[in-house]
Amino acid sequence: MGEFFENVWQSITLLFTTQIGIGDIFDIIIVSVILYMILRVTQRTKAQQVLKGLGMLLVLAVISSWLNLSVINWIFSTILQWMLLIVVIIFQPELRQLLEQLGRGGMWMKKDRKNQNNNKEQDDKIIQEIIKTAQNLSRRKVGALIVIQQNSSLSDITDSGTRIDSEISSMLLENIFEPNTPLHDGAVVLTDKRIKAAGCFLPLSENTLIDKKLGTRHRAALGVSERTDAIALVISEETGVISYTKGGNIYRYIDSRSLRELLEAAFYTGKEDGNWFIRLENQIRSFLRSDKDRNDGN
Repeated sequence: MGEFFENVWQSITLLFTTQIGIGDIFDIIIVSVILYMILRVTQRTKAQQVLKGLGMLLVLAVISSWLNLSVINWIFSTILQWMLLIVVIIFQPELRQLLEQLGRGGMWMKKDRKNQNNNKEQDDKIIQEIIKTAQNLSRRKVGALIVIQQNSSLSDITDSGTRIDSEISSMLLENIFEPNTPLHDGAVVLTDKRIKAAGCFLPLSENTLIDKKLGTRHRAALGVSERTDAIALVISEETGVISYTKGGNIYRYIDSRSLRELLEAAFYTGKEDGNWFIRLENQIRSFLRSDKDRNDGN
């Protein structure tokens, strides 16, 4: 164990005493990107707790090495020898999710805008139709799940449903989700500003930290946002609450103004939405925290 940490220390010393070249810079960038991707995928999942546990084990290993605790050092040495296999077993779902995102190209590909209409008037009309749909279904407490494709391909999801390829209209969307109709239980996928398919099956989230009160629609919305960069709108059939999911996170109690801003970022061509999403997410989190505090106070 002492030899292992001695080698680590020598590597760190060598890093700071050796002149850094272009290849070293690329090496550091690649490792940083990989670590960022791992942290992003494991965010708010049980794997994040496992990472904390592994970090604590590493700290204990350093302390035991300094104190020359032979038995504990031997145990940690055995663990470190099998660390790669242990990590693969523990993080199998997260690694699969990471590879799926890489395969879809959702992390790196820029949006293909060639086939999208740059007419802002048309965008406004589409946005208004979706907002009208969400408000009407919410008021009537009709469950709905609408997925808006971004960069990642959703062809495997649209293939699981019924092809429609129609213009986006409130009347059609509301009719699809009307109870006791053939397609009301599945998800509607919007691609290139059109209703691509309905009655689609989505992968359910494997996150065990999800609120137990959330039903299958919410878990499906989380599942598709974990595996792709798509945005999913959910209307609860029990409460009528409008929610949306992005990046494996769910944001509930969305009002019409926030919904409009969300849809504008998703549909307007050439609009950078990265910083906007951070601001919006912070605003929603702040609102939900204050809402929770008000409920706890009551």
